[in-house]
Amino acid sequence: MNPLPRSEVEPPVLARRYARVRAQSLALAEPLSEADAQVQSMPDVSPTKWHLAHVTWFFETFVLERYERGFAPFHRHFRVLYNSYYNAVGQQHPRPQRGLVSRPSLAEVKAYRAQVDARIEALLAAPHDPGADALIELGLQHEQQHQELILTDIKHVLSCSPLAPVYRSAWPLVSVAPLAPAWQAFDGGLVEIGHDGAGFAFDNEEPRHSQYLKPYALGNRLVTHGEWAEFVADGGYAEPRWWLSAGWDWARQQRAEAPLYWQRDDAGAWHSFTLHGLVPIDPHTPIVHIGYFEADAFARWASAQGGAWDGARLPTEAEWEHAAGAQGAAAIATGNFAESQALHPLPVARTTIGLQQLFGDVWEWTSSAYQPYPGYRAWDGAAGEYNGKFMVNQYVLRGGSCATPRSHIRASYRNFFPTDARWQFSGVRLARDLG
Repeated sequence: MNPLPRSEVEPPVLARRYARVRAQSLALAEPLSEADAQVQSMPDVSPTKWHLAHVTWFFETFVLERYERGFAPFHRHFRVLYNSYYNAVGQQHPRPQRGLVSRPSLAEVKAYRAQVDARIEALLAAPHDPGADALIELGLQHEQQHQELILTDIKHVLSCSPLAPVYRSAWPLVSVAPLAPAWQAFDGGLVEIGHDGAGFAFDNEEPRHSQYLKPYALGNRLVTHGEWAEFVADGGYAEPRWWLSAGWDWARQQRAEAPLYWQRDDAGAWHSFTLHGLVPIDPHTPIVHIGYFEADAFARWASAQGGAWDGARLPTEAEWEHAAGAQGAAAIATGNFAESQALHPLPVARTTIGLQQLFGDVWEWTSSAYQPYPGYRAWDGAAGEYNGKFMVNQYVLRGGSCATPRSHIRASYRNFFPTDARWQFSGVRLARDLG
C-alpha cells in the first residue's frame, strides 16, 4: 500500500493557494474567444474549455465526492465528459473528440468552476478529514500541469490559422551577446536521485535511491536556434546517419525539415510561430518545440562536428538531477517560467550559477526512458493511475519551461512524453563523457 502523502500545509494557507491557482487558470483563458477555447487542432491537443472543466472535475470527483456531506454532482454527465483517463472512475469521452463538444458553453464551464470552488472553500473552512487536504494539493499540482497545457495547446491551435493570430502582443526579446558553448564537469560517483521528502512530489519521483555515475560534463547552456539552423542548413533532416531508425521513419513520414512552427518567408529566411505571433528566429534563444528523435539526431550531428561539441550526447536524467542538485535552489529562482509572461525561451542571461538556464525556458530531453525507480509503488486508489501506467514508450524531460509555473518545479520533477512529441516547450542541453 502507498497512500497519498499527507499535506504539510495548514488549511487556511491551502485555501489561499487554491484561490490563486484557480484564478491563474482563468487568467490564461482570458485572451481567448469562445471559438478559440473550443478548437482541438490535433488529438494531443485539448480545447482550453476542456482543460478548465477537467481540472474542476478532478476536485469534484476526487475531493467533494469523497469528503463533502450530501454530495451531489454539478451535472451527472460531466463525470464521463471530463474524465481524462481514470478507468477506476469510469468511462471517458474519446480524447480525439473533445473539440466536438460545443456544449456546455464556456460560460457554463466557468459557472461549474465557480460552484466547485465555493464548495471546496467551504470544505476547507470547516473541520474535515486531513485526507482531503492531500487530494486538494494533488489537484492544484494537476491544475498547474494543465495551465502549461493550456498554453502549449492554444499555441498549436493558433498556429493553424494563416492569420498567425497573437495570444499576447508584447514581444519579450532583447538583444543579448551570445555565450560561447562550454562544458561544466562533474565527478560522478555514487549519488542520490529522487525526491528528498521535503514538500510535495509525485509518486514517480520516489523512492530516493543511489545510482552510480561515471564522470561527465553538461553544456553550460541550452542549444540555440542559431545552432539548430546550422544543423538544418547542413541537411540534418535529410541525412539518415544522424537518426535512430524509428526517428528516420518519423522524419520521412512527417516530411520534417525543421522544428515545429518554423517556416520560411519569401526571401528564404526562417521565421517561427510564437504566442506573440510570427517572428524571425533569434539565433541566441534556446531551440524549442523539438521531439526526442530530433534532439538525439542533433546530438549525433554535433558530436561529429568536433571542436567544442566533440563527444556530445544527450544527458541521462540522473546526470541532469545530480547537476541540478549541485547548482542549488538559486538555479530555480533565476529561471524563465510562466510568471515572467515571456511565454518564449529567452537568450541566456549570465549569472553566478555555472549552468545557465537549467530551470525554465525549455524542458530538456534526456536519454532516459520513463521507467519506475527501484522500489516504486503507485499511490493507492484511482490516484495511482496518475503516473505509473504511462511508464512505457516515453522519455524523460527535466527542468520546466517558460510555460511552467515556478512553484510547480523542483530538481526531482520527471516530465515525460513520447519520442515524436514536439508541441511542448521542449529543447536540449548536451552532455558528454569524461575520462
